[in-house]
Amino acid sequence: MPTLDEVLDLARHSETCDGTPVGVAPETKHPTYFDSVGLSLTEPLVEELEANGLDSRHAPVVVQSFETTNLRELDRLTDVRLALNVSPSGAPYDLVAAGDPRTYADLVTPRGLRDVARYADIASLEKNVVVPRTEAGTLGEPTSVVRDAHRAGLDVYAWTFRAENQFLPTELRSSADPNAHGDLAGELDVFLDAGVDGVFSDQPGLAAAAVAARD
Repeated sequence: MPTLDEVLDLARHSETCDGTPVGVAPETKHPTYFDSVGLSLTEPLVEELEANGLDSRHAPVVVQSFETTNLRELDRLTDVRLALNVSPSGAPYDLVAAGDPRTYADLVTPRGLRDVARYADIASLEKNVVVPRTEAGTLGEPTSVVRDAHRAGLDVYAWTFRAENQFLPTELRSSADPNAHGDLAGELDVFLDAGVDGVFSDQPGLAAAAVAARD
């Protein structure tokens, strides 16, 4: 398994097929827990970014977290872009541990997004936060979250797009085979039409091709 330093080094010396730098999007996992046992993730991450010359705002780096406290810490320590990951239910663990009653739903209200914009650059949203599924499993109407996030000064990413039928809305499945590929491009079109600025996909080649086909 490569170390973070090795991943960053590979990215620095690589480029995509169209000649753009390869980016990295590390996620800090369970930072409140690791802080509690004396194994802070924040400082070592910042040190690695600095050592690889990837600590500027223009570096091809996005640091992600499902928690808010460590993003606030990172905002003070590094200039790389920061993304708050948002689930469709529950609450950030750091808020729960601190007795803060706010949930993820509270963080994606217009007021909540303005607060997020104080320490993050991107609202990275689970797909259903952007376009919920109906009871029949089809895509519903987009919510206002993309518009509200943009008004707060945040970019919006959506996750995670997968081509297999079992992960697609029912109207975009190709067959009853859960592992066969369906119309991933059709799903991406809906989210791109809703205004998202980026996506995470388990099949990045397919996702990139679908985005390129729109240009």
